[in-house]
Amino acid sequence: MKTLLDLENWNRKEHFAHFSRMEEPFFGATVEIDCTKAYQMAKSLKTSFFIYYLHKTLVAVNAIENFKYRISKGEIYINDRIDASATIGREDGTFGFSLIEYNADIRIFEQTALAEIERIQNTTGLFTRSFDDDNVIHFSAIPWLNFTSLSHARSYTFPDSCPKISFGKMMTSESGKRSIAMSVHVHHGLMDGLHVGQFVATFQELMNS
Repeated sequence: MKTLLDLENWNRKEHFAHFSRMEEPFFGATVEIDCTKAYQMAKSLKTSFFIYYLHKTLVAVNAIENFKYRISKGEIYINDRIDASATIGREDGTFGFSLIEYNADIRIFEQTALAEIERIQNTTGLFTRSFDDDNVIHFSAIPWLNFTSLSHARSYTFPDSCPKISFGKMMTSESGKRSIAMSVHVHHGLMDGLHVGQFVATFQELMNS
């Protein structure tokens, strides 16, 4: 479900108009996330670390209203729930786009994610399903790289307003602290650095809990 935002009375109306006219309206930042406790929690729950931090990402996304905004035909809609379209790798080195529904209960989410991961890994090609709605984040993991910045392939003619969130290689210091790079790219017409900062702070708090 989604509701129409009252754009005329939105305090970011001018911001939306300004950034929506740009060929590249997305901006992004890469931050380092402390995942020491989160990694331990994933192991104690006997779930994969990938599923664990994907779930925490969606918890944080669904907690920040601006991350639930999407643009359609010049109007902004607020989605009730945001899911994940994550890239899922296969043994042959290719990957496919998944659709993993969000659930606040990590055990239910884990079951949904595992089923979708298995489905993708037993198919071929990039698009193995239809994507009828845009209430998703574009999510990817690049566990081979400890990156400090990241860019995305994008068609400027395609009307896209979905946030893009990517994770790098988990690093472990001599003291035992674990960290991971997180890249966040968002449509500037829908949010600013303030909202990205709120998302990052919420996500880090969840990873520490």
